Amino acid sequence: MESGGVEVFEGQRPRLLGLAYRMLGSAAEAEDVVQEAYLRWSRARPVGDPAAWLTRVVTNLCLNQLTSARARRERYVGPWLPEPVLTGGGALGPLETVEQRESVSIGVLVLLERLTPVERAVFVLREAFGHPHAEIAAILGIEETHSRQLHHRARTHVGEPRKRFDGDREHHRRIVRGFLAAARTGDVAALERLLADDVAAWADGGGTTTAARRPVRGRAAVLRYLGGLSRRPEAAVATGEVVEANGEPAALFRDATGGILAVVAMEVAAGRVVAVRTIVNPAKLAYAAAQLM
Repeated sequence: MESGGVEVFEGQRPRLLGLAYRMLGSAAEAEDVVQEAYLRWSRARPVGDPAAWLTRVVTNLCLNQLTSARARRERYVGPWLPEPVLTGGGALGPLETVEQRESVSIGVLVLLERLTPVERAVFVLREAFGHPHAEIAAILGIEETHSRQLHHRARTHVGEPRKRFDGDREHHRRIVRGFLAAARTGDVAALERLLADDVAAWADGGGTTTAARRPVRGRAAVLRYLGGLSRRPEAAVATGEVVEANGEPAALFRDATGGILAVVAMEVAAGRVVAVRTIVNPAKLAYAAAQLM
C-alpha cells in the first residue's frame, strides 16, 4: 500500500474505533475489528469514498461478531458492563455533541445490549455519527424504509431511559468529586445526600475478582454496599481521581503501585446519582491502564 493509503486510514482510525466500540462494548474487540479493516483496506483497489467504504467494512465485521459476543455474555459471571475507555484524548473519535457523548457512555452501552445486532448498527450509525437513512441502508444492504423502522424500534427500546441522563457535564463532575471525597473520608451522610432514593449499583468482576453478582437497589442497600467496599483492605491505600471515561466524568481508583483497581461510572439525573456502575474485572481495565502508560 502507498503511504497515502496508510495516512487515509490513520485519519479514519479514531472514528472507526469509536464505531466498533459502540457496536461491541469492548475496546479490545473493537481494536481487532479495526485492524482487520486495515488489512482489507491494504488489499483493496482504490475506492472513491474511503470513509464510506471503511464504515461499511467495520460495521459488517461488528455484525459478524455480535452473535458470538451475546452468547459469551449469557455465560458471563455476574453483571456484564462495557470496557471503560479514557476519552479525554480523543481515543474514540469526536465527542462534540450530546448524542456522540451519550452514545458512548457506559449507561447507554448497557441499554444497547437490548437491541438486535442490526438495530444496534442502525442506532449507532444514526445517533452517534449522523448518517442519513439512505446511507445506513447502503451500508447494511437493506431498504431505506427498513432502516427507518429499525431506528424507530431501537429508539423505543433505548429512548425512554435516555431521558434520565444529565447533560450538564460540569455538574456531573462535581457529583463525582463529591462521591470521591465522601468515599475517601467515610462520610455516610454526604454519600446519602448524593444518592437518589431509587439508586441502583452494578459491579463487573467477571468472576475473577470480588464483586457483587447481582444489582444492589435502593439508597439504604447501596449505602451498605459502598460502606462494605470502603472497609476492604485495599481501600485503605487506594487513591481516587476524576477522569473522563466514555465521554463522561468518572471515578478512577488506583492501588498502592498505581495500577487501576476500578473505574466507577455514575449516572446522574435531577442532581442525584441514579446508577453506579463499577468495573473491577482486571481484563476489562487493561485497555484503560494501557492508555495511562
